[in-house]
Amino acid sequence: MDDSREGIAKYLARNPATCFVAEKDGVIVGVILSGHDGRRGFIYHMAVAQSEQRKGIGTALVNAAISALEHEGVTRVILFVFVNNEAGNAFWEKMGFIVRDDLVYRNKIIKNS
Repeated sequence: MDDSREGIAKYLARNPATCFVAEKDGVIVGVILSGHDGRRGFIYHMAVAQSEQRKGIGTALVNAAISALEHEGVTRVILFVFVNNEAGNAFWEKMGFIVRDDLVYRNKIIKNS
């Protein structure tokens, strides 16, 4: 996914019902970008401000995204986490996401932005 302002805007326009923002006192403290291809759901990004972690915001964002994806007929959600992201991997494990050892992730850039 193109992480530029324009790329994020394009993604949000394409997936308006499956992306969420958490606010506290009018300030954004968490976000999740999720969407689907009609079969499988994908969580592309999720972040919670460090000062707001361990307060249930990440869990609420994931649950909102999964509920929205489920509402759109999606039955499986996929995401990628860097191996060395220990906190992230622990969070996703706690949320019920399992590790797939039978896959190889491949990537090819087709256009530099």
